[in-house]
Amino acid sequence: MKKIEAIIKPFKLDEVKDALGEIGIEGMTVSEVKGFGRQKGHTEIYRGSEYTVDFLPKIKIELVVTDQQLTKAVEAISKAAKTGKIGDGKIFVSSVEQAVRIRTEEKGESAV
Repeated sequence: MKKIEAIIKPFKLDEVKDALGEIGIEGMTVSEVKGFGRQKGHTEIYRGSEYTVDFLPKIKIELVVTDQQLTKAVEAISKAAKTGKIGDGKIFVSSVEQAVRIRTEEKGESAV
């Protein structure tokens, strides 16, 4: 099993959710987060004063998939979240050793 963590632009959430649904992935955790990458934020002018916005609003999606679903899931997220502009985000993949469904106590891939 693999855990996918994707940091995306907030307005891309529905497109990513729909793209994952089309390939049969429905369960995910979504968090509103703030951060920055290479762009290091940006400057804005508000009421005549210039200030720096260091942490930009982002959405973090976390999901656990089977090894067989991994490639399709990463491709779906990447394609749906892409705008072609700086700050589109990142996708991280890590291994999951065990999963347990609390209600039924199923373990492993059947718990996902």
